[in-house]
Amino acid sequence: MSTQTATLSELAILGGPKTVTLPEGDMFTWPILTPEDEAAVVDVLRTRNMSGTDITQKFEAEFAEWMGVKHALGFNNGTSSLLAAMFGVGIGHGDEIICPSITYWASALPVYSLGGTVVFADIDPLTLCLDPADIERHITPRTKAIVVVHYLGYPADMDAIMAIANKHGLKVIEDVSHAQGGLYKGRKVGSIGHVSGYSLMCGKSLAIGEGGMLTTNDQEIYDRAVAFGHYERYSESIPTVSLRASAGLPLGGFKNRMHQMSSAMGRVQLRSYDKRCAEIRKALNYFWDQLEGVPGLVAHRVDESTGSNMAGWYGGHGIYRSEELGGLSVTQFCRAVSAEGALGVGTGCNKALHTHPAFNEADIYHQGKPTRIANSTRDLRQPIGSLPVSERIGHEVYFIPWFKHFRPEVIDEYAAAFRKVAENAGELRADDPGDPPNLGGWNFFRSVK
Repeated sequence: MSTQTATLSELAILGGPKTVTLPEGDMFTWPILTPEDEAAVVDVLRTRNMSGTDITQKFEAEFAEWMGVKHALGFNNGTSSLLAAMFGVGIGHGDEIICPSITYWASALPVYSLGGTVVFADIDPLTLCLDPADIERHITPRTKAIVVVHYLGYPADMDAIMAIANKHGLKVIEDVSHAQGGLYKGRKVGSIGHVSGYSLMCGKSLAIGEGGMLTTNDQEIYDRAVAFGHYERYSESIPTVSLRASAGLPLGGFKNRMHQMSSAMGRVQLRSYDKRCAEIRKALNYFWDQLEGVPGLVAHRVDESTGSNMAGWYGGHGIYRSEELGGLSVTQFCRAVSAEGALGVGTGCNKALHTHPAFNEADIYHQGKPTRIANSTRDLRQPIGSLPVSERIGHEVYFIPWFKHFRPEVIDEYAAAFRKVAENAGELRADDPGDPPNLGGWNFFRSVK
């Protein structure tokens, strides 16, 4: 970099002053812990009640009431809750699910354990959720369920998806791991499909340490989830008569109950969760309002006037329009914003699952062929080019800071940093190294610090 460039440029990456100068404090600290959280967890420890279910069942009842559903069932993690949801709707050998390719692997990979397999569908480039227009071409006589992911807190188009499911007699599994407590047209996401799974691990919006939850209004789905991995509750009195003959042992051979230190913390966290999420949304909406109309930057947020919202805005992102910034790569853009002192800025999102070897090459159970094919009657692997939005989306999105508090003076500086880089993009193009071939990761979420 020449001295002249450093002098002329206002960009910090080129030698100018940083825009973000205020200390972060606890702006990004999550979850918020209080003496009440600590007391609840310590009480479980002191009473040696870690492996019971009494506290968990209280948490389940409170969670179900909060969600407005009949049943909630606690799990050791979100992955187990999604596996149980798949079992709950009856997925078995040779069955297929349809799932968005852009999501965390737990939305799809557990189906292998049931002898089923997955067909991926594309996403909408603005919502980043499952594109209803791409679902029906993937439906076959073996399709049993559609997995819907409310990705990064954005509520998927549930009206359109439920209409397709009802037309074809399919079950809908909602993965609410990014959107606990979020709304779709006034209804809680997770209460619209036939069954839902939630991750409640420490990095999520509703963070209870480590845990998961399943919710449903369907008694048989709930009973099947109990029978699958909750042996201590699986007795001959289970309401679904067809399950009674095998009572006493878990049908899936799993032990999936929630640890009671987590459920104790969950009960406390749930009481403050909606209020904390409202403050997060106020902060993130304030951030995006200041960037309205800035070239190259499009907010990934729902129109709240429709009765929908972004829940706790987990893993917040923006949509990047490189062509509006003269072709500047998202990688160079994020480097420049980070140089301004902004924390929590980065490129990409989850990589497209249909391109991973686990869904194309891996013979996981030694069946003599890739598991995805062995669990099917056809070769349903999807090559590069089959889901174009999913394959390119990593170059069109970026992380934004996950503000946990509404502090306008801090948010003002962050918004100014994004605006400054966008408005001076021309100074960055000459030294732009471009993007690497694949942006994002299979397990890309991390703490924002």
